[in-house]
Amino acid sequence: MSPFAACCRGVYSCRWKRLRKGGENKCSCCWFSVLTLITLLSVFWMYICLVTSNDQEDVNWKGFVKLRRWVNWFMVLVVTSAVLTSYCVLLLLFALFQVALAEPLNLHWLHKCLLFLGLLFISVGLIGISLQWKREWPTVLLSLQATAPFVQFGAVGGLVLLSPFVFEGFRTAKTKCIKWNSRSHFLMVSVYAAVSAAILLCPLLIRSPCLIDHSDLPQKPKLVGHRGAPMLAPENTMMSFQRSLQCGVAAFETDVQISKDRIPFLMHDEHSGFLRRTTDVRKKFPDKDFNRSSELTWKDLQSLNAGEWFLQLLLLAKAHNVSVMFDLYSPDQEIDTVEVVRTILVSEMDPNLVLWLPPAERDYVKIAAPGFIHVYNNEHAMFQDGGSRLNLHCSKLSMSKIRELVSQNVTVNMWMVNESWLFSLLWCAGVSSVTTNACHLLRDMERPDWIMPHRMYTTVWITVDVVSIVLIIGLYFLQEKGYCCQREESKEERKKLSWNENELLPFLPTV
Repeated sequence: MSPFAACCRGVYSCRWKRLRKGGENKCSCCWFSVLTLITLLSVFWMYICLVTSNDQEDVNWKGFVKLRRWVNWFMVLVVTSAVLTSYCVLLLLFALFQVALAEPLNLHWLHKCLLFLGLLFISVGLIGISLQWKREWPTVLLSLQATAPFVQFGAVGGLVLLSPFVFEGFRTAKTKCIKWNSRSHFLMVSVYAAVSAAILLCPLLIRSPCLIDHSDLPQKPKLVGHRGAPMLAPENTMMSFQRSLQCGVAAFETDVQISKDRIPFLMHDEHSGFLRRTTDVRKKFPDKDFNRSSELTWKDLQSLNAGEWFLQLLLLAKAHNVSVMFDLYSPDQEIDTVEVVRTILVSEMDPNLVLWLPPAERDYVKIAAPGFIHVYNNEHAMFQDGGSRLNLHCSKLSMSKIRELVSQNVTVNMWMVNESWLFSLLWCAGVSSVTTNACHLLRDMERPDWIMPHRMYTTVWITVDVVSIVLIIGLYFLQEKGYCCQREESKEERKKLSWNENELLPFLPTV
């Protein structure tokens, strides 16, 4: 018995000794199918986790709102998913090796329980995204424009590597004691052929803005520091905005709230969990639970180190000729808008550097500060108002729509862009600027992650497909030749061991 075969059997079935012929469980094939399905789901789930890392702070924020504790929940999710995926992939590989070695597939009950828990974990994750994080599904689809060409090449390679196991499975199924007929054979062949055709031909459906000539690559998008540079310094602080200047940002994006005594200050969180995430409010006011900025005076906020005064940010932007774009979190938009506009005008900042984003009281702002540049979060409202600046989430516009808007002289800013693959896609599409937490990473990118002329990609795709088909056919005939040689050797061995009639004659009783 081969030590490798014993190892595979021990890991998969927790049995180190080979069973007698016919010792395979009746449901072994069903559990093999379940294992294959859960493995594919775990790989798909791991892909979702890696793609949604662009918005990992949203996951951490939702965890904070639910559990009142600021932890990197996304990292916990990724590590757990990586362990699950690795376990499923390795278990499937051991199963495939057992098929190749004609070993029985008796999955141990412990693996069955772990697979069930893994399926439950993935199901909860998918349901959670569908109910609580719906905007991530468009991001997942968007990511395929960056990864699909390379995923297809990898899938073709996997198809070639798995083909010997599939061929061995056909032969093993024929020799089993179970009922085998031409319909079952046709079904297995059809499934494999359908999957192979889908993998080989899927580039016909692949569209990516980075499939362009190098000469057609648009100018690199400008960077907008989201709450400064929160990966380098505490968000919405002067230190954070000063660090973002080192990234060469074209604008600051921040969040403004109004204190009880009418002082604008920098803070994002509001309502549930207000001040708990970014300050020591629980130590300073252990018996109080604040829900909005209007419940604290500026003096109280200063004692919490909750963020610098809004006017300081304006003076910093003025000194470095950097624009400021902000959201206004306020229960009383009319009065607080007046206060924010007054503070900006007092700073004597160039009005053309103020990018006004809050949609409420926009008509008042146009009268009180006609020099402000208005930015919209709705395409229809922008055109209706005669505007030319748009600020949307990165999954809200298709790549073709971005190109169309830019061709109409619309300045398009997309948020939140933290990963290089997403920045590369938007760069290829010609977006004007991106709001990011990772300005120090995107600053150093001199070109997109990849760019390839479409004709070159088509040539590579066809070449890879043709080579893979030749290899699969070659492996099939090579495997067939090996089995033919084994059958011939078996016949020769049986001839050597068998006695003919003349050889047996001396031992036969005479009549």
